[in-house]
Amino acid sequence: MADHDVVVVGGGGAGLRAAVAIMETDPRLDVAVVSKVYPMRSHTVSAEGGAAAVIAADDSLDEHAYDTVSGSDWLCDQDAVEAFVREAPLELLQLEHWGCPWSRRPDGEIAVRAFGGMKKMRTWFAADKTGFHLLHTLFQTSLRYERITRYDEWYVTTLLVDENRVHGVVAVELASGLIEAITGRAVILCTGGCGRVFPFTTNGNIKTGDGMALAYRAGAPLKDMEFVQYHPTGLPFTGILITEAARAEGGWLLNKDGYRYLQDYDLGTPSPTPVLRSMELGPRDRLSQAFVHEQEKGNTVDTPYGPVVYLDLRHLGPEVIDAKLPFVRELCLQYERIDPVHDLIPVRPVQHYMMGGVHTDLDGATGLQGLYAAGEVACVSINGANRLGSNSLPELFVFGRRAGIAAAEFAAAQPTGPPRAVQTQAADERRRLERDLLTSRDGRERMADVRTDMQQTLEGCAGIFRDAGALLSGAAKLQELRERYAKAVVEDDSRAFNTELVAALELGFMLDVAETIVACAMRREESRGAHQRTDFPRRDDARFLAHSLVTRDPTGAPSVSYLPVTITRWPPGERVYGR
Repeated sequence: MADHDVVVVGGGGAGLRAAVAIMETDPRLDVAVVSKVYPMRSHTVSAEGGAAAVIAADDSLDEHAYDTVSGSDWLCDQDAVEAFVREAPLELLQLEHWGCPWSRRPDGEIAVRAFGGMKKMRTWFAADKTGFHLLHTLFQTSLRYERITRYDEWYVTTLLVDENRVHGVVAVELASGLIEAITGRAVILCTGGCGRVFPFTTNGNIKTGDGMALAYRAGAPLKDMEFVQYHPTGLPFTGILITEAARAEGGWLLNKDGYRYLQDYDLGTPSPTPVLRSMELGPRDRLSQAFVHEQEKGNTVDTPYGPVVYLDLRHLGPEVIDAKLPFVRELCLQYERIDPVHDLIPVRPVQHYMMGGVHTDLDGATGLQGLYAAGEVACVSINGANRLGSNSLPELFVFGRRAGIAAAEFAAAQPTGPPRAVQTQAADERRRLERDLLTSRDGRERMADVRTDMQQTLEGCAGIFRDAGALLSGAAKLQELRERYAKAVVEDDSRAFNTELVAALELGFMLDVAETIVACAMRREESRGAHQRTDFPRRDDARFLAHSLVTRDPTGAPSVSYLPVTITRWPPGERVYGR
């Protein structure tokens, strides 16, 4: 059993920022960063477009806050948004001081670009490899601190909880199969989202909802899980993201006839006819919904990997593309064998981000003492029903730092050493893993089959559009899949790098998360942001201007309740965009 002061689960942007914040708060503390991949392989590295924060002279914190509130369809907590927009510029400047190479204007000032749903240009970027540079900067900064111990390629299977307080985790070392308790006075979950519960996603294979399910199983509520963001421009075969920066630099979306179809849709602009220059920068939920309507009209192009429209960058020219969108060109050349300088890029909506997650306060604290969460795994909430592009990266740093400070202060005030009950729990978890997953036995189900059916079920009932019939059917199917999962077997009984074991553990977590998404979507009888009910097409502030909270009842089923939204300055209104 390894003992530390604070255990950070996840080595991406939020996790590394939290670890550094702990060291800055109290250098005497000992921090463990437990990650199922090497930190530079965390999903933060794949972010392309940029990070939003006010810096331009014609911008203001109030404008950033209002864009975020309106973009969320008024479901965000406005006190969290105000804290976020106030601290985001400070975090991005701190990253610059640590070495992040932000792109510059000719006069040397920070360059900013437009992003969807924002009325001002406030998105900082490092070409279109922003996530790589941010994560590299944080990782190198973390190496300064000798009291940060990394557990690379360790997979956390459970939280250790005694009397409503978290005392650490149990994790499996992937290289050896060693099952070990890693204890601490506080735990911070920074494990990212759960996009792999869907079949077509921009998310890497590691995004399986682990942290959400760990908290849910331990008794902490999840919040707003029905709000699933689709990004309008994913490559049709792989799901790889073509960043919103491509449209921010002037890209057009065209249907099969070469027509800029978004001018026919209400994207929330204040005039009946959207401004052609800005319509591709409408909010992600409405652009994805417009694609579905084009498909219904027969205006999309059929391919072996589903219907597509086209993203046209040809008019930008090679100089702009190579200077500001080099990674977009690289992705198109490598994965589609096309060159966006000369060719149209086929794209379709793809699951991208979870607005929901572990319910936390502004400092990342959850309903369990000693448990904190930050990043996409958490729901503060600044994103509400729809996240604006480029808000997610500064969210990692603002709330990663806040969670790190809060966890450090909590841990410093606690007695050292875990209680005996925690040691017993750790032994029980070790026996469970040995018995249920590492012992060969006859089984009638394959994990891969159950996983595929789960993904298809989620896409069918909780995709861009939902209705009661599909959700009820989906809930029943997920219950059947849980029963099949109980009969599935891990055929590989080896210890070293048992990827089948990890896949089985991930699938159990994904089934938990999938059930919460469907349960929350079924209860919310309105359309708001990314949650679009065809049987309840209007927003209903009288009944549903509230966060959904989902907990696990004694039978293991999801139980949904509601929590009021915090409104400080901006009463609910119509979502408006435009320039």
